[in-house]
Amino acid sequence: MDRPIPRFATTVGVLCLVQFVDVLGVTAAIVAIPSMLEGVGAGNAAAGPIATAYAMFFGGLLVVGARLGHRYGHVRVLLAGLAVFAVAGALGAVAGEAWQLVVARAAQGTASALTVPAALSLLLASASDAGERYRALGLWSAAGAAAGASGLFVGGLFTQLLGWRSIFWVNAPLAVGLAVGVLVWVKVRPVQDRTASLDLVGALLLVTSVMGLVLGTALVQDPDQRGRGLGVVGAGVALGAALAVWLRRARQPLVEPSALRRPRLRLGTLGSFVNTATTSSTAVLLTLHLQRRLGFSAFEAGLTLLCLSLAVVVGSTTAPRLVRTGGPRRPAVLGLALLALGNLVTAATIIGGGGSTGGTLAGTVTGLLLLGAGLGLSSVACNDIGTDLPEDEVTTATGVLNTGAQLGSAIGVAILLLLASPGTYGAVPAAAVAVLVAGATALVAARAVARWRFA
Repeated sequence: MDRPIPRFATTVGVLCLVQFVDVLGVTAAIVAIPSMLEGVGAGNAAAGPIATAYAMFFGGLLVVGARLGHRYGHVRVLLAGLAVFAVAGALGAVAGEAWQLVVARAAQGTASALTVPAALSLLLASASDAGERYRALGLWSAAGAAAGASGLFVGGLFTQLLGWRSIFWVNAPLAVGLAVGVLVWVKVRPVQDRTASLDLVGALLLVTSVMGLVLGTALVQDPDQRGRGLGVVGAGVALGAALAVWLRRARQPLVEPSALRRPRLRLGTLGSFVNTATTSSTAVLLTLHLQRRLGFSAFEAGLTLLCLSLAVVVGSTTAPRLVRTGGPRRPAVLGLALLALGNLVTAATIIGGGGSTGGTLAGTVTGLLLLGAGLGLSSVACNDIGTDLPEDEVTTATGVLNTGAQLGSAIGVAILLLLASPGTYGAVPAAAVAVLVAGATALVAARAVARWRFA
């Protein structure tokens, strides 16, 4: 049955706004982290949990969120996610201690794990033919890219003019407006599968294992808490091992172990993990460095980091053409090599930070442009590698790739903040050493992708 164009357009518009607000909430908070730490009287050790709580819960619960939509209805789950998003914003806005901010960010990640897969499923179901499907997916990707490009700027602007709490307060009216839009304009109802397994045990093991690694590394930064931190890290590793055992024995596991045996999916997931681990971590370190060491305001830092997001847009729009003409391997290797080079330039800029402000700014912008272009190229190419599978495995592969990307962000930020915590290694700034480690990781990954056999 033909669907009126206005209905399709409004449905896609509302659902793309859900994607826009989700991504905006992630990126806007990054540039406000130094102000948050000052506002609640916390030290740099709290930056890791605050920065990574969202990604931990989004990545850990993404597959569960998708299955909830299939089981109980995507519109219901989307509305529930928007409600959680509004409550999480209110919690963050009134937070008086660092742990309360971590809880708020974790709740935001949980909300996104509900809203993103539900909105995407509704978006795809709204298309009546292949042409509409491609247009809808293009607008969905554009919404995410636009939010990523503007989020750092918006976060810096709000923090500068209204304070960091405004970044959380604004979520409540946005969520209410989106919920009204969904109820009024989104009429499509995909087929439900009430037998879909949730595997809450698997999701719990995944989230708690990553949480142990992230919170443990934060504790290790404090000499008085180092022993406890190592114990928490050990618990995270043990929970990860328990997850591996569970996935092999569960009847309907969070991720089918057979899917993980696909070389293409393993390679794509590795690339997705490294992409975010070596860029999100550098972005957080630069946010702290620019504001706490160089005296940038939140707005100035956000404006500087905007270069990263704009370059991501350029890289991600260039990558599909390179993939079509020569396959995904070359753009993936090129993207990872650019990540290595961008981190090298950034580290050199931090080391030479005692020079002129103009020189420091030029080096920072150059590094960010390289990082953004590399992230855009490699992300698209790694997604293509990981999803070039039989049709019945593509949905699982997409969930695995997204989970890998989110967990890469969480673990990468935690490790690099730990490496940067001493302040200096001899005469070398610790932040520069941490960024160099990120660059070396990207270089090793580029070599692995270049040699990996897909078949």
